[in-house]
Amino acid sequence: MATSSILHLFLLSLSLLSLSSSSLALTQKPNSFILPIAKDPTTLQYSTTIKMGTPARSLDLVIDISERFLWFECDKTYNSSTYNPIQCGSKKCKLSKGTECITCTNHPLKTGCTNNTCALSVFNPIAQLFVSGDIGDDILSSLHTTVGDRGILKNVNAPHFISSCVYPDKFGVQGFLQGLSKGKKGILGLARTLISLPTQLATRFKLDRKFTLCLPSSSKTNGPRLGHGLGLGSLFIGGGPYHLGSSKDDFSKFLTYTPLIANRHSTGPIFDNSPSTEYFIKVNSIKVDNSVINYNSTLLSINRFGGGGTKLSTVIPHTKLHTLVYQPLVNAFVKKAEIRKIKRVKGVAPFGACFDSRTIGKSVTGPNVPTIDLVLKGGVEWRINGANSMVKVNENVLCLGFVEVGLENLGGLEPSFVIGGHQLEDNLLEFDLVSSKLGFSSSLLLNKASCSSFRRF
Repeated sequence: MATSSILHLFLLSLSLLSLSSSSLALTQKPNSFILPIAKDPTTLQYSTTIKMGTPARSLDLVIDISERFLWFECDKTYNSSTYNPIQCGSKKCKLSKGTECITCTNHPLKTGCTNNTCALSVFNPIAQLFVSGDIGDDILSSLHTTVGDRGILKNVNAPHFISSCVYPDKFGVQGFLQGLSKGKKGILGLARTLISLPTQLATRFKLDRKFTLCLPSSSKTNGPRLGHGLGLGSLFIGGGPYHLGSSKDDFSKFLTYTPLIANRHSTGPIFDNSPSTEYFIKVNSIKVDNSVINYNSTLLSINRFGGGGTKLSTVIPHTKLHTLVYQPLVNAFVKKAEIRKIKRVKGVAPFGACFDSRTIGKSVTGPNVPTIDLVLKGGVEWRINGANSMVKVNENVLCLGFVEVGLENLGGLEPSFVIGGHQLEDNLLEFDLVSSKLGFSSSLLLNKASCSSFRRF
């Protein structure tokens, strides 16, 4: 069944459960909100579904923890009666850090095409495209949450939710959505801004300013059951507890914490005089099978221009490494693999270190290959096991899922280490925006759980 259909069925099952209570006034504070996450098998992008406007329109959006806000394409069929364009110079425009004032030309006035409207530079991270998008507020509806000690399920609406609506009159036939998975209508931004989804919902409903990702490794969906979406991961807004699969345990007990590192310089996609809104951590050293590798450690510190360091990303499928870090890592990995009698074969682009899968054993955490440990600030270690380090490229070949970035592709503002989606899968990741810390579990497979059978009810 198509990924988008599974998401819609999952949301429908929750809606049916909450019909008896959704019409009641929300007299208790929500515990947290939950959105299902699906993985596209072709693009390897992660997405979720929200409902926006009146009448409510379902929008499938790609998840990007680096994007500053929610944006979506509002074509000629989209017209919400509750949409309010944000005027230039208004308080909400300043809160959103509007960059210009735009008017509607060549089209009738409608949602996403209005006059004297505050605008932002909207960024498509896949196609690397920019466009000016109207800023407006509207109803974000059918948000799934639980309230009270018994965890009664409710549907909740969030009125006056700020987002950007992009009118599709540029960029040719493919439009501004080019590069996004089929059927996706925009980006759900989770960056450290005042108008990102976590901040807006936390502020409105007095929740903890944190969000938690559990990215699924599986793109196969066997059909959701009530409160349990097989093949789907989850995005939590407002904190835990976090229950996985059929377990009654709160998996937050497996979280280890490291500081989120402030980058005082603006980083992509928009460069201004403000600090970065992206998520960085400090990697002090890297181990392969418990042996520390030698590399230029200054590369993993943020330099005076805001470049270098280690960033997290949900739109880059595989981790990218500066060549002067990548080469020592690969060399150490290959040597440790040789000790295990693992046979190296010719590389398969974009990967440089590939192996004969018939010489690799299996374990509960995936292919039985050398472990990679990231030693982080505070002395804690994030272990990357075979399920997260290796990528299957064909029936007989597994490759180390790290991509080398050559010196010619690195500018002074680029991070040296970008941890991509594949390395984040089946890891519980809690982003605490107040305490500025990242909670991580390492592979949940060690605890006989995964993000592909994740539930909260």
